[in-house]
Amino acid sequence: MTTPAAFDRLAHPLRKWIRSQGWAELRPLQVRAIHAVMDGDDDQIIAAATAGGKTEAVFLPLISQVLDVRSSGGFELLYIGPLKALITDQARRLHDICAEADIRVTPWHGDIGAGIKARALRDPQGILLITPESLEALFVRRGIEIPRLFAGTRAVVIDELHTMLESERGTQLRSLMNRLDARLGRRLRRIGLSATLGDMQAACAVLQPDAPDSVGQIRVDGGGELQVQLRGYLSGAEEGEGATADIAAHLFAHLRGRDNLVFAGSRQSVEIYADRLRQLCEDSALPNEFYAHHANLSREHRDFVEQRLKAGTLPTSAVCTSTLELGIDIGEVACVAQIGAPFSVAALRQRLGRSGRRAGQPAILRQYAVEARLSGGDNISDRLRLGLLRAIAMIELLVEGWCEPPDKRGLHLSTLVHQVLSVIAERGGITAAGLHRLLCQQGPFRNVDATMFGAVLHAIGRPEAGLIEQEAGGLLLPGPVGERLLGHHSFYAVFHTPEEYRLLHDGQELGMIPVDNVLAPGMLLIFSGRRWHVRAVHPEERIVEVEPARAGTPPVFGGEPGRVHDRVVARMFDLLEGDRQPVWLNKTALSLLREARQQFTCMPLHNGNLFSDGPNSHVIATRYGTVRTTTLALTFQAAGYLVQQHDGILELSGPADLIAPGSLLSGLAKGKEPVFRLEEATLTIEKYHPWLTPELRNADAMTSRLDPDALQEVCRTIIGW
Repeated sequence: MTTPAAFDRLAHPLRKWIRSQGWAELRPLQVRAIHAVMDGDDDQIIAAATAGGKTEAVFLPLISQVLDVRSSGGFELLYIGPLKALITDQARRLHDICAEADIRVTPWHGDIGAGIKARALRDPQGILLITPESLEALFVRRGIEIPRLFAGTRAVVIDELHTMLESERGTQLRSLMNRLDARLGRRLRRIGLSATLGDMQAACAVLQPDAPDSVGQIRVDGGGELQVQLRGYLSGAEEGEGATADIAAHLFAHLRGRDNLVFAGSRQSVEIYADRLRQLCEDSALPNEFYAHHANLSREHRDFVEQRLKAGTLPTSAVCTSTLELGIDIGEVACVAQIGAPFSVAALRQRLGRSGRRAGQPAILRQYAVEARLSGGDNISDRLRLGLLRAIAMIELLVEGWCEPPDKRGLHLSTLVHQVLSVIAERGGITAAGLHRLLCQQGPFRNVDATMFGAVLHAIGRPEAGLIEQEAGGLLLPGPVGERLLGHHSFYAVFHTPEEYRLLHDGQELGMIPVDNVLAPGMLLIFSGRRWHVRAVHPEERIVEVEPARAGTPPVFGGEPGRVHDRVVARMFDLLEGDRQPVWLNKTALSLLREARQQFTCMPLHNGNLFSDGPNSHVIATRYGTVRTTTLALTFQAAGYLVQQHDGILELSGPADLIAPGSLLSGLAKGKEPVFRLEEATLTIEKYHPWLTPELRNADAMTSRLDPDALQEVCRTIIGW
């Protein structure tokens, strides 16, 4: 029997809509998805480049199924997206598709009016588009109504799936899906959409942990042309002032007149570059085309920039942080510019997906790398041009199609605390055994055994914590602090923003720094253009005490929170030890790469991974990423060394009577138990860490930001065993 054409399988109103769009044919991705979705009820992952037609690929067949057999009550399709702006944008697109089909489309997030939500609660039907936080709010505030609201739901569409993998927010969403299944008494079908998945099997395990092989995979590689240039710049005498002006001038000359995205890093950098580019427009008597876009700006301003980009009638370049990284529909951009290397290939791939969306048009990436002028006594990160190397490594891995896989080791204890409170509120109370079964045995917290779960409940039930309390019959209820947390709108979000710590020197506040990685006494950090020695950390007060560090000058590269994968660092060393010269480097970048290789050759690192760099000063090439390098750094910190950490490299300094670095490495390589001083480290990082005991925070860090199980392997690699 011949399989009907994909177009013919769709409901009549959808075929009518497709004709109205003037489409000559469905895309191959959409054809495959229509058959896969309509031929069974297995979970699916649809992976394609940004603007590859994923939304239509999943919703055309799902809506057709809804039209074939309408539900008697409840939302029929559930769409979950990570951003309010993405929800709003997708709702507009689905309104158009559903106009002829008489299917209601309801966007739901904090900016949606109360009238729209009240109507949806009274008469739930059609498609609900919602963020994880708003879905959490429904569970907490209307837990008793969950079975009625979702009685007719056929499937859940999870957009930007890569953002929902092994993160705190992704763990929250997986827990919500499991809780929804439990309340409905049946498992909902999941369909994930993404343009950025490095490990499809791991993504399948997120959708279906008990049977990942049953998840269907529909993947269409971009395959389009990519044009890349990496430009190198040397900073001037005033903290990179000259490089900033030169980069702004190059952006102005090559981006003006078209739509573009410029990812500038921090909010401060965004404002600096947007201001310089605006000034260049004024100096040339031209209308401004360059606008800042970051989370601290008003919603009205961000909407203005997004709508101007989407309209495409006036040339517009948004200078942004990661706010425009995800799938908000801003139309097509000619070019993506990246100032400084990002921390992940996945982020770079997602950003580049904004360019080259039109058939026959290349994706264009302009990468800018700023390095310091060497003047003697320079930091090793500047001598080896680590910022440039990371940028080159990430572009090479991007071209090869690789990006970071999820880390499955995490306990996610902060999110577990959040979900304990949420389930208690949803159900009006629950036993400890019921919680453990729902969240840990059936849900996403499977790395948490019964003993540790009991320790978590005990920690948050202490009188000084007050998050939960237990009735005589064993029912767990919110405690006084838990009631207060549940009653505040900020409760629903678990996704992490780096904690900010106050930096103090001799009692004087220097400012605030975001802390996303582990920081402990004896380590060095960069702040306000200079290097500081960490003297003490006070996690409860969010205070880091520092004193000026004597040695060296601070690097231009570094000082921001983020984690770099082992494979990126391995590629950086491959570049140092090789001789290839990528054709997409400009003259300055190529010169800086050669200089880095020459510096590397002059260091004993090219014959080993440990050498002395002066009296009581040592350098170790770990050749690993942030997590494993940080783990080793903490063992040297515990031994009394001052430690400066870079991508794959540690700098050590300390008195001569400390254990020799080679001896410490040898002991660890032989399996000696590592020593950490975690009681002095910044481990209160996630939202609900303050209510956990130090022992539980340590356990959480050991499975997310550190990797002690890999330490023996790391040390054996360093010493060449």
